[in-house]
Amino acid sequence: MGAWNAEWRRVALPELARQEWDLIVVGGGICGAGILREAARQGWKCLLLEQRDFAWGTSSRSSKMVHGGLRYIAKGQFGLTRASVRERQRLLAEAPGLVEPLSFVMPHRGGFPGPRVFGGLLAVYDALAGRRNHLYYPLQQLRYLVPGLGEEGLLGGTRFFDAVTDDARLVMRVLGEARGEGGEALNGMRVTTLQREQGRVTGLEAEDLESGKRFSFRARTLAVATGAWADRLRTAQGAEHIRPLRGSHLLLPGWRLPLAHAISFMHPADGRPVFVFPWEGATVIGTTDLDHADGLDDDARISAAEVDYLLQACALQFPAAGIGRADLLSSWAGVRPVVSEGEARLKPSDEKREHVLWVEPGCVTLAGGKLTTFRLLALEVLRACASFAGRHLAEGDGPVFQPCAASALPALSPTQRLRLLGRHGRAVAELARWVGELGSERVGTTDTLWAELAWAAEGELVLHLDDLLLRRTRLGLLLPEGARAELPRIRTLCQPLLGWDDPRWVREEADYLALWRKSYSLPE
Repeated sequence: MGAWNAEWRRVALPELARQEWDLIVVGGGICGAGILREAARQGWKCLLLEQRDFAWGTSSRSSKMVHGGLRYIAKGQFGLTRASVRERQRLLAEAPGLVEPLSFVMPHRGGFPGPRVFGGLLAVYDALAGRRNHLYYPLQQLRYLVPGLGEEGLLGGTRFFDAVTDDARLVMRVLGEARGEGGEALNGMRVTTLQREQGRVTGLEAEDLESGKRFSFRARTLAVATGAWADRLRTAQGAEHIRPLRGSHLLLPGWRLPLAHAISFMHPADGRPVFVFPWEGATVIGTTDLDHADGLDDDARISAAEVDYLLQACALQFPAAGIGRADLLSSWAGVRPVVSEGEARLKPSDEKREHVLWVEPGCVTLAGGKLTTFRLLALEVLRACASFAGRHLAEGDGPVFQPCAASALPALSPTQRLRLLGRHGRAVAELARWVGELGSERVGTTDTLWAELAWAAEGELVLHLDDLLLRRTRLGLLLPEGARAELPRIRTLCQPLLGWDDPRWVREEADYLALWRKSYSLPE
């Protein structure tokens, strides 16, 4: 595939703008990446443009869960649940090391839902997945399963299984598959307007945020997958619109509250599902669900009220742990692109999570949807785009991820090889070169290798320091103060690979730390 970095981008951008495309995808989250991947598989000439960075929006700030949506069964959304559990199983099979099984435990304390009701929901859930996947544990057994769980009113608990991922790395892996089959992708390209001729969309105007230059792109069809930003490029405004809902999370060191399972329960304040779960060696507390009134063009951030809400939830289940603000490493907040109808608003948690397609000649906009079903959403979008593009869409059920040889990383443990294969896929040979040079040393207390930082700086189209530390790796979340203590060594390794002079690095570091304090730490 060749180099994929800022210098490649500078040279390639004018040439990419001169070409005519079968399909241009607008939006570099998981849905946009999935559309590009499926279009490239079909042999379409396709390009993706992302306004900030790949996975910058919701797709790096989700709850990290690949799940079937158990709570959607209670809302009667059986089709969504069936599709989700089957896609979950597909991703577990195709991307081990990136999408991993995670067991969940629902403690029962005498309220709703009790063991019988919850067991009934799980029976339906398992039937849709085609396998039994849950078991009830009485209190004596639950003590061994989840040490430290508060026992006031505790009757027992039900264990079931879903999956967890690094959502930003999932996006990068899907983009890697797309590029491996001829697709192209650019970040830092803000689409400003759609071009129209005789009532049909024929292309778009975009601004390169790095240089300030404007470019015109022509395409037979566009697929707009911009999530919470979907309303911005629409012309036909109807009753349906995007309702941005914020979900926020807290992260604390794994040693402070070690868990082998995710704990799922209803918050006493509003009856919403809340989770405390292990992720990347740390422990996550999430999530909230409320209207996001702030602007969409800045990184969403947690509010003081949300911090209190999530700490209260944690204290309910683990009162002896005494988790407080001083224990927290970081936070993140993402904006869910939920499709709402009309002006009469439901409570945020009562809004359905179904997706819709808005179609006009030459342009298909995907609104809503969920991470787990990104492949199915991509195929649905391409079916709607095919006639505009004048291309055939071959129906098939091929894998999202091509298998990769573990032999490319011989010097590592089986666990490390699996992790790197899952996260890097087709790029594992290039990564292996850096492992050979730098070894298997990890950054701080994380599982991230210094070799991964080097490869990201060299070959994963990093434009800014936050791209490297918040999305290509998760060091900014997993290490204290956004990995401030590691920045001198990161600079020594990555500055030459990024091609930045000293003033540029100083500026990037200052901007990154200011962003971390504003949107990824805790409110003052």
